[in-house]
Amino acid sequence: MLKPAALFTDGAVLCRNKEIRVFGETDHRTVTAVLYDRNGAILAETVCESRDGRFLASLAPQQAQTGCRLIIRAGNEQAETADVAIGEVFLAGGQSNMELELRNADEGPEILKTYDDPLLRFFNVPKIAIAGPEHRKANDETRWHAIRPGEGGENSAVAYFFAAKLRERMPEIPVGIIGCYWGGTSITCWMEEETLRTEAEGARYLDEYAALSAGKAMESWLEEDKVFWDVLDQWNKAVADYQQAHPDAPWKEVEGACGPAPWNPPPGPGSPFRPAGLAVTMVREVVPVTLTGILYYQGEQDAEVTDQYDVLMKLLIRSWRELFREEDLPFLFVQLPMWLNWDAEDKRFWAKLRLAQAKARDEMKNTGMICLLDQGEYGNIHPTAKRPVGERLAELAGAMIYGGGEVSPRATGFETDGDTLTVKLSAPVTTKDGKEPNLLEIAGTDGQYAPAGAEIRGDRLILKAGGVSHPVRARYAWTDYSDQVNLAGENGLPVEPFAF
Repeated sequence: MLKPAALFTDGAVLCRNKEIRVFGETDHRTVTAVLYDRNGAILAETVCESRDGRFLASLAPQQAQTGCRLIIRAGNEQAETADVAIGEVFLAGGQSNMELELRNADEGPEILKTYDDPLLRFFNVPKIAIAGPEHRKANDETRWHAIRPGEGGENSAVAYFFAAKLRERMPEIPVGIIGCYWGGTSITCWMEEETLRTEAEGARYLDEYAALSAGKAMESWLEEDKVFWDVLDQWNKAVADYQQAHPDAPWKEVEGACGPAPWNPPPGPGSPFRPAGLAVTMVREVVPVTLTGILYYQGEQDAEVTDQYDVLMKLLIRSWRELFREEDLPFLFVQLPMWLNWDAEDKRFWAKLRLAQAKARDEMKNTGMICLLDQGEYGNIHPTAKRPVGERLAELAGAMIYGGGEVSPRATGFETDGDTLTVKLSAPVTTKDGKEPNLLEIAGTDGQYAPAGAEIRGDRLILKAGGVSHPVRARYAWTDYSDQVNLAGENGLPVEPFAF
């Protein structure tokens, strides 16, 4: 038996300029892998020994090219992969805003009619939360697909806009996206139990979930789960019908007519929302493929659940780098945008999580974050404007990997002088509307914040506030939602939120 992982079937994209890892299952002891160029010349060849029914072959790094073939031999068996491209390969992970499909995004339906790029390809890991025959069959049958007119609407819109921007900048370089995401998931769903238990916060998630589902058999959970999804499907249909009849209705009106989303999935042993679950049934399916980097958009599910998101984020980065065998693998992620549900109290949950995300970025090497402070929608946790997200990630990739890209200015420190506090920034800033910056506050030793007036002097913000005679603290955009963001770099990107 010889069965390479589905990543190594026709149309595969392999990572350039790095060791190429090829893996799968076999009952043979020795496996040979050979990579040929479009003319049939051998680019790389290797022999490996299998272990416990698995093989992992490592081929020498190669430059970008197309039309290659990969042949894997074991015993008298052979598996051949045609139309292999070598280029950039990114894993796109996270929850629903990474998952949001191109067909449901702004511009998506029009793009799908005409886009055609054989060198932009996607491989979407099947969303199955329970290991077993269905899981195995779905993964074995998954294939790469290139961007063709009318196809690929199920691909991540964020990942598409990211990849399309890379292709625009590097038209000779193939780009492959491995989609690995699931809406509504916690960051803890994407790490295995052994990893989570290395941190108290990870163990807390595991133990609390175990208590919620204690004693529940798989059969009873499956029954509960079916009822839940039936109810949710009925609600989704009601929403779709209402929106078709009232195409300009704001979300508050839709929700008023159809009721709030019945989002309360039952906990249990097969839930995709259980900690450590998808790390096994999804992430493990593509480990240890060679990657250019990782794209990640997640945090919404954890904003109200943890005050230690930075701890979990750093744990995820470390564990994924270990799984994908590169200790400084580029990790690019999205800071949460503005959002607050209709008529909800602003408890600064998202504001706190944004700062935790920035902290994780600052404390982990080769890690980057894009700011979406000027994005987001009141009452809608799933904005359909995904081009800014994907293209800002592409700019970040330029800055981190390719030698040039635009990023948001950030605060780097502050100093005080009498009743004035000066914030130092990483780049000169301005306001998009020509008015004074909004959402800035300062506080004295009593910790009582007051709105601050601001004077911009290049890469400095000079802050003062009435009643604060000796400021020692400053913060910016300390809110879950505001439509008053106007502070930006000269490159047009929003300044990152901060708190000193």
